Amino acid sequence: MDSLLADQIQSCGYSFLPAYLPETDSVAVATALGLPLVPWEGGLVQQLTPRAIAAPNTYSGIYGLDRFPFHTDLAHWRLPPRYLLLRCRKGYAEIPTLLIDGRAIFDGAALNVMTRAIVKPRRPQNGSISLLRLCEQAGATHRFRWDEVFLVAASRTGEVAIEAVKNFISTAQPLPIALAGAGDTLIIDNWRMLHARSPIITGTEDRAIERIYLERLH
Repeated sequence: MDSLLADQIQSCGYSFLPAYLPETDSVAVATALGLPLVPWEGGLVQQLTPRAIAAPNTYSGIYGLDRFPFHTDLAHWRLPPRYLLLRCRKGYAEIPTLLIDGRAIFDGAALNVMTRAIVKPRRPQNGSISLLRLCEQAGATHRFRWDEVFLVAASRTGEVAIEAVKNFISTAQPLPIALAGAGDTLIIDNWRMLHARSPIITGTEDRAIERIYLERLH
């Protein structure tokens, strides 16, 4: 399973495992598939639930129950998590996770622009602001970061690249994957794939997804 999983993620940028070991704890599943990463104290497993009102500097605080914009997780970090694992506790087919393959953005002629584009977090982190590359070489692959809410351009090339990504997203056809049943598990290459949450519709406010970041796959 592990080698097949890694091959699929390398090929497609994600892997969907429907009803995968539904009786097994999410941490045990994550540990069996890869090396879990604790991004902050107490943050090994993050409970994702819809909120109409939340802290202002969060997606829930900005968008409430509306659709979240496409992004990569923790894009404002110098080294964002490599993979994220989403696992259904309570799901609905009407609320799919939406995916866009970022490789279509930074491959080919656009790669030169993307790798020269400098961005920065909108707000200081630990009292300082780091300059980051929108796309950078990472071994045999590229690490692409995207968050139009919390990242802003820090160079003219950054402005050009951000507009190009926004234009691409506006015409892209996202792939919907519904985490609807117990154990439904989605693993996403966070250096490649952009993801977004569909809007929460009436009657689905108790949707509950667990998220665990992975440093690598086995």
